Amino acid sequence: MGKRCKLAKKLAALKERFMDKIAVLIPCYNESKTIEKVVKDFRQALPEAVIYVYDNNSTDGTDVIAAKAGAVVRYEYQQGKGNVIRRMFRDVDAQCYVMVDGDDTYPAEASSEMVHKVLERHVDMVVGDRLSSTYFEENKRPFHNFGNALVRGAINVLFKSEIKDVMTGYRAFSYQFVKSFPVLSKGFEIETEMSIHAIDKNMFVENHIIEYRDRPEESISKLNTYSDGFRVLCTIIRLFRTYKPMTFFGMIAVVLAFISTIFFIPVFVDYLHSGLVPNFPTLIVCGFTMIAAIQSFFAGLILQTMVQKNRQDFEMNLIQIKMDRN
Repeated sequence: MGKRCKLAKKLAALKERFMDKIAVLIPCYNESKTIEKVVKDFRQALPEAVIYVYDNNSTDGTDVIAAKAGAVVRYEYQQGKGNVIRRMFRDVDAQCYVMVDGDDTYPAEASSEMVHKVLERHVDMVVGDRLSSTYFEENKRPFHNFGNALVRGAINVLFKSEIKDVMTGYRAFSYQFVKSFPVLSKGFEIETEMSIHAIDKNMFVENHIIEYRDRPEESISKLNTYSDGFRVLCTIIRLFRTYKPMTFFGMIAVVLAFISTIFFIPVFVDYLHSGLVPNFPTLIVCGFTMIAAIQSFFAGLILQTMVQKNRQDFEMNLIQIKMDRN
């Protein structure tokens, strides 16, 4: 037994030795205009960090420029930011992760305080909050401003949270968050998924206000305001159904029951007055609608029980992740 304990301690020490203290993760697609500055800024702000640039099929030499600037360059060939983040989270082991876009819109100097919160205060996710500072003045795309405000409001209302910037690409994470986060999204909706996951799993989340600057003129945004915005809204609805099924299906049940009752009342009144049911098809539809309402209610009840069990399993998984790290 004593030999096993010594072996476990040696393995833990070996793993700790090869684990980065801080890893800066930069997902990139055609960011040749800005990636050199981003890498150099973060090397200066976090000299002890390892800078990882994950190239996502760039055609403008982003990978070569990043490597010359001192970054560790790796590749993800499945297109989409969500796919890149999935690869980064699987590949890299670190005590603290800083995720940032390669477009030079986020200040590297804010990263040291974000890292401090993860390493010293044990925060699971630090959100780089653009919306509380200069975002609405710097961002020249009005629909982006409206979309960010809409998404933030929707999530904070539906999930009862206080995250100030849901769509920000500047975040810091703990090891525990990264290794327990199931990445399902493929594209830009990944930030929304991260935020909702952290809220639902009662992770320790803090906002950190940062100064945002708009992209340089020669740098082109890969985010499509309408198509990506629509996908984000669909993601919110999907995750609301997944994480809060009782509320989601309960709302459907209430609406169906209300419709059934409204149309049933005239039929019932006619029956009381004449003893006849002149609108028999309406009565049948009302009956089926009420049955659908009852089914929706019990579907939500069953799924809510499964969600509760998943939360219990998730907490046990966090314990296992901590044990594996130690």
